Amino acid sequence: MVYMERTITKRTVHDGRNFSFRSDVVELRDGRRTFRDIVDHPGSVVIIPILPNGGIALVYQYRYAVRRHILELPAGTLNDGEEPEECARRELREETGYEASELREILRCFVSPGYSSELVHFFITEDLKMVGTRMEEDEDISVVRLEREDAIKMIEENRIEDAKTIIGLHYYLEH
Repeated sequence: MVYMERTITKRTVHDGRNFSFRSDVVELRDGRRTFRDIVDHPGSVVIIPILPNGGIALVYQYRYAVRRHILELPAGTLNDGEEPEECARRELREETGYEASELREILRCFVSPGYSSELVHFFITEDLKMVGTRMEEDEDISVVRLEREDAIKMIEENRIEDAKTIIGLHYYLEH
């Protein structure tokens, strides 16, 4: 039997640039009521750009939430009405300066379904052409090129700590 909590009320606590925060009242199976705090997210993309030599292009950028620079696969949030592949093309170009003639979606997963609606679409591309970056105004990103072996070692040594990057790299390296 499929069980779903019934939504009684939804209250937007904050509307942000990329997502909003809600506090919902729900009714449980036994009739009790409780709160569910939700990050309402439009979804995102992650791109695994494979370079002609078999290496992988990653980005190195400061992440305010964790107060340090993080090595990540290129990624971004879907704009309103934007398709995941369109977003992947845009983010790849903005963050790395590469354009892909073909993108293939390889995986989808929820980031943290206990509190967030964010669904991440993972894409891979091997056909890259350098066309120059078009970073957003508030981005300061460096492109880092890693060999497969270095990526594995950096994950094992916890030098790559970003979950979406670990998931994407493991999927690529195992398949």
